[in-house]
Amino acid sequence: MHYICPVCKTENTIDAEFEIIEYICKSCSNLIDISKNVSTKVVKKPIENVVLEVGQKGIIDNTEYTVTGIIIRKYGSTIFWREYYLKDKKEEDAFLSESDGHWVLLHMIDKMDVKRKSWNSIILEYGSLKLRRYETTECHIHAAAGFFDDSLDFGLSTYKEYVNGTKMISEEKSKDGIQYFFGTHISKYKVKKAFNIANLPNYTGIGIVQPFYVNVKQAINILAVSALLICLIQLYVVGTRTNALVFEQEINFADVANKEIVSKSFELSGGSAPLNVEVSSNVDNSWANVGLGLVNEKTNEIVFASKDIEEYHGYEDGESWSEGSQRESFNFCGVAPGKYHFVISAERQEPLKTSKPSRYISPDGNLSISREENGNISVTNQSTFETTSFGDAKMIKNDSVTALGQLVRKTFGKSDIDSLLNTNAQAETISATPENKSVKIKAKWLPVSFRNFVFVLLFLIALFLGIYFGKKAFERSKWFNSSNSPYTYS
Repeated sequence: MHYICPVCKTENTIDAEFEIIEYICKSCSNLIDISKNVSTKVVKKPIENVVLEVGQKGIIDNTEYTVTGIIIRKYGSTIFWREYYLKDKKEEDAFLSESDGHWVLLHMIDKMDVKRKSWNSIILEYGSLKLRRYETTECHIHAAAGFFDDSLDFGLSTYKEYVNGTKMISEEKSKDGIQYFFGTHISKYKVKKAFNIANLPNYTGIGIVQPFYVNVKQAINILAVSALLICLIQLYVVGTRTNALVFEQEINFADVANKEIVSKSFELSGGSAPLNVEVSSNVDNSWANVGLGLVNEKTNEIVFASKDIEEYHGYEDGESWSEGSQRESFNFCGVAPGKYHFVISAERQEPLKTSKPSRYISPDGNLSISREENGNISVTNQSTFETTSFGDAKMIKNDSVTALGQLVRKTFGKSDIDSLLNTNAQAETISATPENKSVKIKAKWLPVSFRNFVFVLLFLIALFLGIYFGKKAFERSKWFNSSNSPYTYS
């Protein structure tokens, strides 16, 4: 359909078939009465955040709509919202309302289908749906464009909005009477896709029919099913697990000196669980280290671990002390069932060696001579335990003055003291630390851990509580600006 503006002679066209009562010229913005083909007034052009154009087509829920008109309504001096008039191919009406970036799709309904206890009641019934009045707003048309099948009312209109979740009923009261519109929230991304719009107004605040960020009912169902599946899996794993010693071997440090050895294979059956490894060695004021690589023989995946075994003890300030242990343990966590073997390496602290000092006791037991580490020779009278240190054997021979020197000459005569020490000395090597020759390795297939199971269940419960109370807080925020809020605010 096309119309020539009687004022500016501009052609106004629209690809739609419905009876048009009046239209607004796209060039001069005159409101034209079709029946008289005259201008009744000049209307402001809609420019405030308008994203659709008259004549634009879009598909919503498999229905193609054409934008036939645009109206901007104004409340007070600064509040605006936009209404886009839509027609489908059957000439059925629909309306897209946008305010602060929040979109609602509305359809006209029969006022006989709307019930209320009294005219001032804040509760309105529509079928089985009960809606609560959100707000009452008085507004007027601020700007408009397009083609209309009814005369536009530029006077004051009163809107009452009734809300239940994501659904609403808008009651419009004007000089022409009362009309009711049933609306549901529509995502701005759905609008963008339907009309192929590049940019949409950013939304602020919470829309009066904006849904919560997640579908609470679906989320609860998913969480419940997840919890049930986790419980069933845990029950299966516990029922199929056998807890037993799966590996035990003693490794000589000499066999792994500067190399690794491969252990015998062992089988793990049942559900995934920790593999506990215990290593022990006869360390005594020393240390040892064991390195283990757990190899999955099917996938060749390997997990490495290393453990120190240390044990020290002694006396200090008259008190004994000790630290460390000859036995240590650790876990390979979450080991799956399968066939495994260990790659083993180990090392130890080598024993410290020392020597007893060279020492000789005379046949009669009266004297003992010994060579200290610094080379000096000590002479001890075994009867009096008197000890004298000499620099060397020659000094002992030359001592003829002291009683000890005279006793040495009498006891050893002309014997060579150096020869006596070298020939008869009790020279032997001893270990400063006892020698540990091996390390023992044991691996146990532990019971299935309930810790992760409990953590997951607690997480699901926390998620449920977060969604539940988050929805409550969301609804309270949604009704915060309403004069008929069902909530109380401090």
